[in-house]
Amino acid sequence: MSLNVRAVVFDWAGTTVDFGCFAPTGAFASAFAARGVAVTVAEARGPMGLHKKDHLRAMLKLPGLAARWRAAHGRDWGEADVTDLYGLVTPLQVEAAARHSTLIPGALACMESLKVTGIKIAGTTGYFQAAADVVSRLAADQGYRPDFAICADEVPAGRPAPWMIFRAMEAVGVYPPAAVVKVGDTVVDIADGLNAGVWTVGVLDSSSEMGLTEAEFAALDGPERTRRREVVASRFQQAGAHAVVRTVAQLPALVDHFNALSAAGQNPGSVTAALKPTP
Repeated sequence: MSLNVRAVVFDWAGTTVDFGCFAPTGAFASAFAARGVAVTVAEARGPMGLHKKDHLRAMLKLPGLAARWRAAHGRDWGEADVTDLYGLVTPLQVEAAARHSTLIPGALACMESLKVTGIKIAGTTGYFQAAADVVSRLAADQGYRPDFAICADEVPAGRPAPWMIFRAMEAVGVYPPAAVVKVGDTVVDIADGLNAGVWTVGVLDSSSEMGLTEAEFAALDGPERTRRREVVASRFQQAGAHAVVRTVAQLPALVDHFNALSAAGQNPGSVTAALKPTP
């Protein structure tokens, strides 16, 4: 069986829609504020990519946030609080997802370029079903229609577990893992790709790790843009990413490179040095 890439699994927010990944951040901040606890943007962004309940747990485990929760409530947080916060986050997340579902520049052209070569496209997300449905519908209205999409509610465990990727591979009929690429914008995306044994790529400019709107990113001068890209690239590379790209528009060329590596006898498990982003 050919080991050429035959499927690409994309994350949603921060990778294909929602430049800078802002929909989840605001929902978490508002939910905690409703319970009398202020959170920073960094605290809200830190666990990005996880299932939203796991995201809440990760936030509550942060020492500073845990201390503010204790001060506000006179006790440590528990699972009942996770359930309560999740109930608050759910409608807020759906509303935010509807406001932040604009396709990231280059995403549609990238998908179309890959599909022309016969590559299947899948989408995975840490969103729960209601929010995932909103994003999928609004992306479809803009022409972005993956062959398969799945959210964290539909598998036993969300990222960094590889189950969404495996389900996507099953649905589009592509195996082994060396014939699949996972693309995402968080360290957790890198982890689930590696756990699935597939080629794993981090996106820089639109990422949650970068955390800037499209306008804010465009306003950076050259040296600052380079510095910030290097910081985010380093996070992905330290997490084990096989490659980083500035935008998804660079992905088709990277797929060709993965195919060349496969032809030379390499596979996702044997390539350890991350490829640099192309200009």
